[in-house]
Amino acid sequence: MKITALRVYQIDLPLREGRYNWSNGNFIEVFDSTVLALETDEGITGYAECCPLGSAYLPSYALGVRTGLQELAQHVIGLDPRDLNVVNKAMDEGLRGHPYAKAPIDIACWDILGKATGLPVYTLLGGKQQDKVALYRAISQEDPDVMAKKIDGYRKEGYTKFQLKVGGDANDDIARIHATREVLDNGEVLVADANTGWNRHEAARVVAAVSHLDVYIEQPCMTYEECLSIRRRTARPFIMDENITDDAMLRKGLADDAMDAINLKISKVGGLTKARLMRDMCVNAGLAMTIEDTWGGDIVTATIAHLAASTPEAFSFSATDFNSYGTVDFAAGAPKRVDGFMSPSDAPGLGIEPDFDVLGEPEFEVSLV
Repeated sequence: MKITALRVYQIDLPLREGRYNWSNGNFIEVFDSTVLALETDEGITGYAECCPLGSAYLPSYALGVRTGLQELAQHVIGLDPRDLNVVNKAMDEGLRGHPYAKAPIDIACWDILGKATGLPVYTLLGGKQQDKVALYRAISQEDPDVMAKKIDGYRKEGYTKFQLKVGGDANDDIARIHATREVLDNGEVLVADANTGWNRHEAARVVAAVSHLDVYIEQPCMTYEECLSIRRRTARPFIMDENITDDAMLRKGLADDAMDAINLKISKVGGLTKARLMRDMCVNAGLAMTIEDTWGGDIVTATIAHLAASTPEAFSFSATDFNSYGTVDFAAGAPKRVDGFMSPSDAPGLGIEPDFDVLGEPEFEVSLV
């Protein structure tokens, strides 16, 4: 089997709530997502999606996904998509860095492998360890009382884990954490995610001010060293996200006891092949994970569901149902949230089929000459 063509689509994903705010005044109203169709000479097509959280969150951006795929096409056309390590080696040698641009090709190869073998991706990733995966709900950054009031509505949708977007003014963030924790029930989980937004002195103030609360602290500062400093000042459980970019940084974090959990974002690390490696490292080290991505729609949500379902429940802290945040459905078979959980398809591959009436014509196509 050989890869013969890449067809690349662009789709806008507006938000149901109109706007998503996070640290330092960043916000998005419409996400720019890229969908890849990876074709083969045996008539099997694999699909994937990549959707950066704007251009101010990680070293990634929507146009970079598509130009990266154009650059990578010459290195993967003609390869067997079932040879995942060969494909990843060719991408890494052909384009230094830019893991988010490589992720769709890797994920589409997993989809092809599943279809070729008749197996769902979760089986290929190690087997289903959870029938349903617990989800968290991100709470866009607003005034403390507004954020607290939103929890009741999210609770009615089945969520019991809430990720509070902080990383603004320290005084406001202290109020946000207190206001939301106050309305949560016993057993419900609160994560204060600063998305690198605090300076070290601000983070030190916040963790001291909430030291008596049941709250997780996530990625308080920009650099790994700053976060490690704050980690050593607080007894609150600590999550690392933006700084855990690959398996080398994960090894460093484990050696330094830098965190109690990580956010494992599939496109951030380069796709399912590398995410599976990091997932298994975390399980072996006893480290819990939120398994998710930067953003996306139906295909990203399906990919998350397969990796999370193949992860032992004890180490699957939470996951994300991004397709419930948006207004556009574009793939049949994608997971749907049910009472705060989601499950992957049992069909071969990712178990999704894009709706090309919604996706429209491809932005570009690169094929075997």
